[in-house]
Amino acid sequence: MDNAGSIGKAVTIYDVAAAAGVSPSTVSRAFSRPGRVSARTAAHIHEVAAELGYRAPQTAKVDAVRQSKILGISASDITNPFFFGIIRGAEHVAVAEDYSILLADSQENDELERRLFDRTLPLVDGMIAATSRLSDSVLRNAAKTVPVVSLNRLVPGIPSVITDNARGVRRALEHLAELGHRRVVYVTGPSASWADGARQRAFREGCYELDLMEHRVGPTAPTVRGGMGIFPQIREQRVTAAICFNDIVAVGVMRAARAAGVHIPGELSVVGIDNIFVSDLVTPGLTTVASPLTLLGERGARAVIALANGQEPEPKADRPSVLPMRLIVRESTGPVPRR
Repeated sequence: MDNAGSIGKAVTIYDVAAAAGVSPSTVSRAFSRPGRVSARTAAHIHEVAAELGYRAPQTAKVDAVRQSKILGISASDITNPFFFGIIRGAEHVAVAEDYSILLADSQENDELERRLFDRTLPLVDGMIAATSRLSDSVLRNAAKTVPVVSLNRLVPGIPSVITDNARGVRRALEHLAELGHRRVVYVTGPSASWADGARQRAFREGCYELDLMEHRVGPTAPTVRGGMGIFPQIREQRVTAAICFNDIVAVGVMRAARAAGVHIPGELSVVGIDNIFVSDLVTPGLTTVASPLTLLGERGARAVIALANGQEPEPKADRPSVLPMRLIVRESTGPVPRR
């Protein structure tokens, strides 16, 4: 007797998904829309389902109608230009594949992000979590409902696309060391930010290897106001250079320095991270570690569409895609000031 007809608990698509090593949505498509799943994957799912005694209910055909052709993007703060490139990159891929984009802005509010995530999941074929502040377990649970891909954050068990923070921060430190700086501060971002944690570790290790005096201040909000507010703490450290969590914070630091009569870079060199369009518009131009933001969005969209169609994504859940970062030198950094 098969399991579905036995006295015990009926076998569900979640049981089949766990045994087959695929997502529940892929199992559903293998029965309701086999053309959307690769032949090899579909055959494997049907074989596992037969072994478990799973019988696809007639209502599984509803899944074909449920295909929304919509991808969700969860952004922590849409007013941050960091997300512009990511959204545009994801949109390029989505449009080419006949998908639309649904954007959810959590405004750096963890509770709001959780609510928006829960409300968005039933409406989309997949979700791109861009710099999410949700816990790993919440994101993994969400991935049991629809495909989820994480950007700018490594989440074990979920396909992730990240930037090479270690190399990027190291290049910034090497640049400052070449200019003669020895006392350097890192301005930390939100405490829940995975990227900030990665950058702090890279800063600590880089300072040790380059024989620089390490200082840190923060955390601070990833905004211009956050950078302005943290400036007095930077001055208290008596450093000659600062690496900021992102470009927006760096712009705030430079604005506060100008208001205080501190010359950039004559008295303080400033480095940002991300290379958003603002970094080349401020005066002085901001030296920054460039992130390939458009590529982040493109990779995320391709991965989540692959998952939604029951195909193997790139990156895979156990092997993140690491994108390179590069240093762009502008006028906000200069030789260490002579005392």
